Amino acid sequence: MILKVALEKIFPTEIIGNTEMEISGVQSDSRKVEKGNIFVATRGTNVNGHNYISPAIEKGASAIVCETFPETIQQGIVYIRVENSLEALGLLACAWYGNPSEKLTLVGVTGTNGKTTIATLLYQMFRQLGYKAGLLSTVRNYVVDEPVEATHTTPDPLELNHLLAAGLLFKGGIFTNITRDHLDYHLTFENYLKAKKKFFDDLPENAFALTNLDDKNGLVMLQNTKAKKYTYSLRSMADFKTRILEQDFEGMLLEMNGKQVHVSFVGKFNASNLTAVFGAAVLMGEEETEVLRILSLLHPVSGRLETLHAPSGYTVIVDYAHTPDALNNVISTIHQVLQNKGRLITVVGCGGNRDKGKRPLMAKEAVTGSWKTILTSDNPRFEDPMDILNDMIAGLTNEERKTSLVIPDRRQAIHTACSLAQPGDVVLIAGKGHEDYQIIKGEKHHFDDREVVKECF
Repeated sequence: MILKVALEKIFPTEIIGNTEMEISGVQSDSRKVEKGNIFVATRGTNVNGHNYISPAIEKGASAIVCETFPETIQQGIVYIRVENSLEALGLLACAWYGNPSEKLTLVGVTGTNGKTTIATLLYQMFRQLGYKAGLLSTVRNYVVDEPVEATHTTPDPLELNHLLAAGLLFKGGIFTNITRDHLDYHLTFENYLKAKKKFFDDLPENAFALTNLDDKNGLVMLQNTKAKKYTYSLRSMADFKTRILEQDFEGMLLEMNGKQVHVSFVGKFNASNLTAVFGAAVLMGEEETEVLRILSLLHPVSGRLETLHAPSGYTVIVDYAHTPDALNNVISTIHQVLQNKGRLITVVGCGGNRDKGKRPLMAKEAVTGSWKTILTSDNPRFEDPMDILNDMIAGLTNEERKTSLVIPDRRQAIHTACSLAQPGDVVLIAGKGHEDYQIIKGEKHHFDDREVVKECF
């Protein structure tokens, strides 16, 4: 690509050097820079790419995109100053990979909880309908049926455009809900809300915007969008309305827009997720009856309310719930099915080096909804597990602390929970879901909640 062509995409505010050169790639990681690359200096949460401009040049970078020029300007290098280098990275990556999203029907899902479930089920839906489809999610990425490991909730702009082949062109957007999460990054809930809303603000006129009417911020997402507006709900009149008619741990009988369908999912939040999938598929032109038929064939995403039955008669549920709201949803769902005919034992922890403010809230949710709660480790990362647990315990009253157990070793905590369970009880293991590792002192160690549960069986 000619550098001059790339510059038309990112609207530079100032340029130093000759832009008549051929570039061989775009890179934002100075360790991966090769000769002839553009290096984009982005500002991250912990690392500022502007500190790595010199190493990038030493490795052969021909052009630098940055928000502030370095003190030393080197001869033969082109320096391009932009207002936001992260946005510039997305636009450059899009151009480099040939604007892949223009060749696809691209639908984005945003919110706090339910994103992976909705995205994965839409992918499965359209594969069953006979389309070539791809998936980018927390659990796994797919290009048609080829799996690609997912290491982050959202890929960076370079990886995103590479997987599609962010300046991406969306044909639709779905909002699930918004509750407290990622405040270590966004700092305030208002910033977090604005980040979600911006996705809808940027949707084009020919796209659809489908929002959850049951979330108090659902309509906020639609305030400034140019896209066609649609709603879904379990409680109110909406374009796509669902009622739960029956449910047990094996599934639910639902009424969706007046038609009945049995699905292999449990809980109000899953009914809401399925309604979003139903709505999005119909908005993309699929026939309602066929969409409902395929919904009846789909299965829960790995680690999302995943049910295992013990030979001795109790049930274990492994779920990714790692926010107070998600934990509350799962616990409420379990009680809806139990109907006071069994006890709930909950194993839960909080991740290290993440939003500390949600730790006491997580503990409170678990203790309030459970017969017995075991507080344990969940990816402590670089923190001392007991420091995390003490933050969680701080959210409990003296009486609640007496009825809770603190077991830092997650394997031991799961074994203890299973040993307490009697026939008819439910053990909820929350926080890690599909993850098959623990991050301790910055290192990944193999650990899968489901494997430990089977040890107990």
